[in-house]
Amino acid sequence: MTLQLRQYQQEAEEAVFSYWQEEPGNPLIDLATGCGKSLLMASLIKRLVEGWPEMRILVATHVAELIEQNFLELIGIWPFAPAGIYSAGLGKRDAHSQIIFAGIQTVHNKAAHIGHVDVLMVDECHLIPANSNTMYGRFIAALRAVNPDMKILGLTATPYRLDSGRLDEGDDRLFDQVVYTYGIADGVREGFLAPLSSKATATVLDMKGVGRLGGDYKQSAMQEAVDKLDVTRAAVDEIVAKGADRRSWLCFCSGVDHALHVRDEIRSRGISCETITGETPKEERRRIIADFKSYKVKALTNNSVLTTGFNHKGVDLIAALRPTLSVSLYVQMMGRGTRPIYAPHMPLDTAEQRIAAIKAGPKSSCLVLDFAGLVDRHGPVDMVQPKTPGKGDGEAPMRLCPQDGFDKHGRPGCGEKLHASVRICTCCGFEFDIDDSPKITSYAADTPIMSIAEPESRVVTERTFFSHPGKGGKPDSVKISYRCGMVLINEWACPGHKGFAKTKSDRLWLAHQGLRPFPSSPLEWLQRQEELAPTAEIIVKPRDKYWDVIEHIVGERPPANDNVPAAENNNLADWERDEIPY
Repeated sequence: MTLQLRQYQQEAEEAVFSYWQEEPGNPLIDLATGCGKSLLMASLIKRLVEGWPEMRILVATHVAELIEQNFLELIGIWPFAPAGIYSAGLGKRDAHSQIIFAGIQTVHNKAAHIGHVDVLMVDECHLIPANSNTMYGRFIAALRAVNPDMKILGLTATPYRLDSGRLDEGDDRLFDQVVYTYGIADGVREGFLAPLSSKATATVLDMKGVGRLGGDYKQSAMQEAVDKLDVTRAAVDEIVAKGADRRSWLCFCSGVDHALHVRDEIRSRGISCETITGETPKEERRRIIADFKSYKVKALTNNSVLTTGFNHKGVDLIAALRPTLSVSLYVQMMGRGTRPIYAPHMPLDTAEQRIAAIKAGPKSSCLVLDFAGLVDRHGPVDMVQPKTPGKGDGEAPMRLCPQDGFDKHGRPGCGEKLHASVRICTCCGFEFDIDDSPKITSYAADTPIMSIAEPESRVVTERTFFSHPGKGGKPDSVKISYRCGMVLINEWACPGHKGFAKTKSDRLWLAHQGLRPFPSSPLEWLQRQEELAPTAEIIVKPRDKYWDVIEHIVGERPPANDNVPAAENNNLADWERDEIPY
């Protein structure tokens, strides 16, 4: 099999190697669910072993399905890889292969048996507790007792713990730096992920008075508050009504009993439904998942055991009946619905083609019915930020597309949850009155599942470059200030950095018709700035109180100077020519 990484996977891989060229620490990759962490790990492993033939690598995770998936991904691109599996759940205990795919529950006390490990990769590393006296903590300490120089690479879609602390912050952090991020919004924008859509629900789970333990609701108290017959029947009524045109319903419930009760209510409507809990036997679990993936079973309820290690592209409705204070759990649940299904025989070479193929396929989006108020609490799934403990439980700004109203063009609203900054409904095209100020409320229907704030174009009247000092020992960068009327909008280029930051800097230089070789420092950038064509416009998108520059419209170059050679950019690689978003 020929290894073909997507561009962002290539960039993530280069970011890891660039980091290790400069730092001896432990890097972290933040890659959205459904964006191919298994293939990325396989490529990293192959490159490491081919570059350092004696290197020993162990990949640890917590779910048998992920262990098997990661192993098979490596064998798929490297059939004779010196790899084995160490997992009681899979019935294999290979402790001596050069590459080991292991279940942490099996190997946490087997470090001495496994021996020397050079690189430990942890899939779903957000599940590593802060407490060092845990399975992961003891295992890592024992491996480092054998090899103090062991490096750790983490991969996750949610780089924060249950208690909202980031994995790369704090005195107890295991990972030193997030070296690459590719989020849900990036995947949707480039057509690698299916969008999420969220409609208002009449049924809302009431969590008043429910206690907290370990950063989340107390399990027994939560189930007692949620698992009420009238509430379950009302929620299932909405699921059945709003999911009539959906093929695969995945329901996250608040406990084993609750999952069974939701299952029984769905079945009472004549709809096939099964339940998976932590107590479901392995073979029965495999059968249920196989039937769900083959559409023999329409609905599947669970008590949050399918948040990781479960992949079914067909999931096009998620019923959130499981409240949580955990940002990580929220994002992981919603990520079960973002895998796309492309219409067959359609080209997939560009973002526009992939998006068109998703819209033309059997799953144009995944509908989220948020009975638990998760998006109200945590915000749009592509914009979540872990809250600092003790800073309150504020809710996100919102607007609701009115189901009983019409815009100035006569278009009816549809009830979609949208971010406060959105002016046109991303679902039905309803256009909000420009004077309609965003409302901040606590209603369950008031927060979007995704932020799709429309980017804005700004005419650039002046562009200035400055050398910007790096912080914490990092290289200096180039601060680019665009004057747009009376407003200054800033952007940073990093010609002296490594990995993704350097790649982005080179793309910006190339898009403005700068010559090769690319500048290798801010000083060289400033000395050669006359090579660049002007920036006529910038496309910006709001982020908190700042603007992110997401695209550049390049203007016409001034009359040529005879002393400056013509650009020789016809020898670009395909990815440089086709994928530059400027």
